Amino acid sequence: MSILTENELGMIGAALFFSYAIGKLINGFISDRVNINRFIATGLILTALVNLAMGAFPYFIVFLILWGLNGWVQSMGAAPCVVSLTRWFSPEQRGTFYGIWSASHNIGKAITFSLLPFLIGIGGWQWGFWGAGIAGILGALMVVAFLHDSPESKGLPSVVSKTAEQSNTENSVQSVSASQKSILKNPYIWLLALSSALMYISRYAIESWGIFYAQVEKNYTNVEAGQIIGLTAITGIVGTAISGLISDKFFRGSRNIPALVAGILNIISLSVFLFYPNGNVWVDSAAMLIHGFAIGILITFLGGLMAVDIAPKQATGAAMGLIGIASYAGAGIQELISGFLISDKKVMIDNIATYDFSIARYFWFGAALLSAVIALMVWNAKIRE
Repeated sequence: MSILTENELGMIGAALFFSYAIGKLINGFISDRVNINRFIATGLILTALVNLAMGAFPYFIVFLILWGLNGWVQSMGAAPCVVSLTRWFSPEQRGTFYGIWSASHNIGKAITFSLLPFLIGIGGWQWGFWGAGIAGILGALMVVAFLHDSPESKGLPSVVSKTAEQSNTENSVQSVSASQKSILKNPYIWLLALSSALMYISRYAIESWGIFYAQVEKNYTNVEAGQIIGLTAITGIVGTAISGLISDKFFRGSRNIPALVAGILNIISLSVFLFYPNGNVWVDSAAMLIHGFAIGILITFLGGLMAVDIAPKQATGAAMGLIGIASYAGAGIQELISGFLISDKKVMIDNIATYDFSIARYFWFGAALLSAVIALMVWNAKIRE
């Protein structure tokens, strides 16, 4: 087996990251036009096969190609799932079920970090990939058995209102094309994409650099830093799961007020974690609990639901695709800029590295602040049925 260097690991990770971002855009536009059942199942089968192959061929060039391919086929999941939600649930129910679906990201991550080390400990590193591959095949079988394309495909009435249904007399293919073009002309969608991209900068700043920051700037041990940052996953699940329900039940489907509150909570939590001097485990733990909760809500709202609300039903996949590529472009830009800022301020004294996060922390905090400000600009956007 070949041994991968840090540079090779970074290249492999980048291959997935950027192929996933581009795939979200293109597959988002495709998902408005296809059978959702077959599209999602195909993506799951393909990603399962890629994982099975990676466990069998541990070579850098193979990993690079397959991991990039994996990013693409994984991008066949998010947008069609949202298309399915809009086909099966009315606007009055959409937020509740969208929020529950959004929690799948953190739930999947929790299962991964809990189960894969067990499999690897028993059968070796290959089972990290093979276990994921088997799970993908089982997931594809569940999609085929239980997820149906639309109510109409099962002889059920559409969930859109009578008025909206009567007004849509265009040919379906032409309607999808026109609706997708309207997404590209909608300034509110672009504002949400920018706001989400900035939010993803603050999100991945903590996910990618939070442990390192806590060790260097706050003098925590690696274990302590990991435990503090790990709290974000717990409250992240809660935030995503209840976000849509809260907006549906208490704000009549409007996401503006809860999104603003979550944005403010994100700003406050980051300001405490990044600028509170010295390490206080209780203060920093509370900040990360709030940060995880706020980001969980913002991922739901800015990361898709608010765009879906104002998009035509025939173009929800396209809306998710545009938000998706912007979000992950923001995450990728964050990695590049943060890495440069941290490396640029690195000083070696007696072969010991010292770091200065003074500029990086303002970059992370500023992104969260700008995200909340830009989100306010879509306050008057009209929700579509």
